Amino acid sequence: MGNSLACFSPKIAAKSSGSASPARRDASPPRASPYPSSTARRATSSLSGSASTKKSKKKVETAGAGVLYDDALIREQAIAAVMLLKQYQSGGDEKDDSLRLFSRSTSTSALFPSVSGKSGVKQSVARSSTSRRRSGSDFPLPPLQQILADEGLEADGVETNHFVLVHGGGYGAWCWYKTITLLRQGGFKVDAVDLMGSGIQSTDTNNINSMAEYAKPLINIIDKLGDGEKVILVGHDFGGACVSYLMELYPHKIAKAVFLAAAMLKNGQSVLDMFSVQEVPSDLMQQAQIFFYGNGKNQPPTAIDLDKALLEDLLFNQSPAKDVALASVSMRPIPFAPILEKLNLSDANYGSIRRFYIETQEDHAIPASLQEAMTKSNPPEKIFHLKGSDHSPFFSKPQALHRFLTDISKIS
Repeated sequence: MGNSLACFSPKIAAKSSGSASPARRDASPPRASPYPSSTARRATSSLSGSASTKKSKKKVETAGAGVLYDDALIREQAIAAVMLLKQYQSGGDEKDDSLRLFSRSTSTSALFPSVSGKSGVKQSVARSSTSRRRSGSDFPLPPLQQILADEGLEADGVETNHFVLVHGGGYGAWCWYKTITLLRQGGFKVDAVDLMGSGIQSTDTNNINSMAEYAKPLINIIDKLGDGEKVILVGHDFGGACVSYLMELYPHKIAKAVFLAAAMLKNGQSVLDMFSVQEVPSDLMQQAQIFFYGNGKNQPPTAIDLDKALLEDLLFNQSPAKDVALASVSMRPIPFAPILEKLNLSDANYGSIRRFYIETQEDHAIPASLQEAMTKSNPPEKIFHLKGSDHSPFFSKPQALHRFLTDISKIS
């Protein structure tokens, strides 16, 4: 992958016999219940109500005892849950309007009243202090559809709402599935490209001989933009070099460029040049590299692959197991010729576009120290730090990555 870019320097060509210890992933803490106490409604903890009451209400099992709630209340609670979940995900102020909707209730705490367990001992749970029957006007809640539609407001007021996502070496458009979902829910237009020889693109990577050829699918997307239409390019890993290449070709069609744990080149540099500045090569990377010699052993490599057994430790040390499994059956070799190509980047074109860098702090492929060296050598407008992220933040930190991307889109 482009991650392997970190170790393409000549002094790293030989494979190391050392072994690397796998990184430990911390389990995510369980979320607290999203239901607000203000939606609590009096309910009997006994199942021996009148026949008419039993017919009009549903039985809900809570803490081992039967509790009766009507359909309207259950719907109110569901909407409240969605609203508070959105509030939790956005990290907004607790005094936001979505919480003030519930301020009219004097309920003191829990959603459910005291009930008797199987042992007959009553469980003490605070109840609503009001004795009057709730009416629909108590909860001026918007329709559930409106709550979900509000997510589309994220893209309001931005210079462009069009993101183009460029994967790293060995990855494909498939790696962005979480980011695509979150951005589209926020009202953004999103394209994710398969570069030549990547994803479902069928070209043999051994036959890709230049950056222009490797980036052709991305060039096609930019070529089709209408007059005055601009995009935000996001390049991960080796995809950062492709973004730089496009910045030089289409400065009038790119509003901003985002480098995500990526190769951010200067004029006259190749990806190999950029990653050769690493003083202490990664033993894990050296072990993982597998070179292909499509033109014979006496010629330079034509492609490079990574040992599938080492992918998790190298690229996905903080990522969920299901995403590691997806990557293990989806990743492909990386063409080597584009890695060697030195780019011509001018101040008039490349230099005219606003650049942003997102650093990944737990990266085993392109260490944070190497990312910092790139940003010091070629400073972007702003640097974001993704704490707890491995080399694949679209898997390990999708929500945080989404927030950074939407924040960048709003920078004027």
